[in-house]
Amino acid sequence: MTTDRFDLVVLGGGPAGYVAAIRAAQLGMKVACIDENQRFGGTCVRVGCIPSKALLESSHLYHEAQHQFGQHGIEVPQVQLNLDQMMQRKDKIVDTLTGGIDMLFKANEVQGICGRGKLLDAHTIEVSGDQPQTLQADKILLALGSRPASLRNIDQDGDRIGNSTTALSFPDVPERLVVIGGGYIGLELGSVWNRLGSEVVVLEAMDGILTGIDGEIAKIAHRTFKKQGLKIHTKTFVESARREGDSCVVAVKDGDPIQCDRVLLSTGRVPATDQVGLDAAGVPTDQRGFLSVNEEFQTSVPHIYAIGDCIGGVMLAHKAMEEGIVCVERINGIHGHVNYDVIPAIVYTHPEIAMVGQTEEQLKEAGIAYRKGICPFGANGRARTLGESDGRVKILAEEKTDRVLGVHIIGARAGDMIAEAAAAMEFGASSEDIARTCHAHPTLSEAMHEAALAVDKRAIHTV
Repeated sequence: MTTDRFDLVVLGGGPAGYVAAIRAAQLGMKVACIDENQRFGGTCVRVGCIPSKALLESSHLYHEAQHQFGQHGIEVPQVQLNLDQMMQRKDKIVDTLTGGIDMLFKANEVQGICGRGKLLDAHTIEVSGDQPQTLQADKILLALGSRPASLRNIDQDGDRIGNSTTALSFPDVPERLVVIGGGYIGLELGSVWNRLGSEVVVLEAMDGILTGIDGEIAKIAHRTFKKQGLKIHTKTFVESARREGDSCVVAVKDGDPIQCDRVLLSTGRVPATDQVGLDAAGVPTDQRGFLSVNEEFQTSVPHIYAIGDCIGGVMLAHKAMEEGIVCVERINGIHGHVNYDVIPAIVYTHPEIAMVGQTEEQLKEAGIAYRKGICPFGANGRARTLGESDGRVKILAEEKTDRVLGVHIIGARAGDMIAEAAAAMEFGASSEDIARTCHAHPTLSEAMHEAALAVDKRAIHTV
C-alpha cells in the first residue's frame, strides 16, 4: 500500500469537493480529491441535478409535441415515446460532464482518486478500493455531501419502492406512481412521469407543497400542478409502504390504502457523515449528523475543514461550490465570504419556480415593513409569443430604503431570470435601480423591470 503526502486532501468529489480541489490547485497547493464512485461529480452530476433536468426537458418536449405544437401550426399526428432513447440521452449528458471533471483535474494537476476514503487520524486517510492507498494531508477538507432521507416503515427495495436515484431510471412508465413528499425533488420527478403518462399521486404531510418558499407562489404552483394532472394530497401522513409482487401498497393515516406500481420516497436529504472515521480524527457531529464549522469553515480540529451539504443550511450545489472556493481561498490568505442571504433556489417544474432572499412570510414574522411589486407574465410580450403567459414576478423591497429583500418568480425560464435579482441583491440594489436599468424588448426579463416599477406604483404595462 502506497503513501503520498498532500497539502490538501478533499474527501468527496461532488460540487463542493471537486470545485474546492480545482481552486486549491490553482492557488499552488498539492491536492488530492477522493470519491467512492468511479465518476466524479457527486449526487448532483451523477444522479441528481443533471440527469433530472435532462429528463425534465425531454418529457416537457414530449408533452408539448402531444398537446401544444398544434397551436403553432405544427401537426404531429402520432407522437411516440421512446423511453430507452430518452434515458440514453440523459446518460450521455452525465457521462460528458463527469468526463469533463476528469479533464479539469488533469489540467489543474489535481490527483483524483476513486475509492472509499476513511480518516484513520487527523492527518491520515485510508483509501479502499481497486488501488488501496494511504494519504497524509497537512489539511483535510470534508465535502461529504448528503443522501436521500429514509422513513420508518417504508420498505425500499431500489426497484418498486425507491428514492430519487431509482426514479431517474424506471425501465417503463408506471401506470400509477405515488410520490411521498411535496418538495422540489418529488415535484420535479413527479412532473417527469406525469408528462410521460403516469397517474402521479403526491402525498405531503404539511398543509402545503414546497414548504419554505413564498406562500403566494406556492399556492399558484399548487393550482398549476393540479391542472397538469398531479393529484396532490396535503396533510396526509404516510404510515407505511410495501411491495406486493409487481405492485405496491401505501398506507396513509385516516385514509384508504393506495395501490400503485411504484413509490418514490422524496422526503429530503441527510448528511453522509457516517462511516468516514470522524471519531478517529476527533471531529464530532450534531444529533442529525451535521458538522459544525466556524466562519473559516474549520471544524473543531483546526486543520480539518468542512463544506457543502454536510454542514447544513440550504442543500444546493451552487451554495456548496461557493463554500468550496471561499474555504480554500481563506486557507491561502485570500479574504472572501458566502452571502447566505442571497442564495437563489429553483424548482425545475413547468412553470419553473425561482426565488432569492426573503419571503413575505419571513418579512412579516421579522416585523420588517416592505412594499411589493408584481408583474404577471400575461403582460409580457415575449411570454405571449412563447405561449407562456402563466406566472408572475414579485419583488419585495424594504419600505424606507427601497433595498430589494426578496424576488420570487413562477413562470417560464424563471431559473435564468433569477440571476439578475441575485446580482442586484448582492450589490445592495434598490427596486429603483432595477427600474432605471434598460431591459431589452421583447424579453422575459422585462417582467422583472415592470415588477420593479410596480413597487413604486408606476408600472406601465400592468394595472
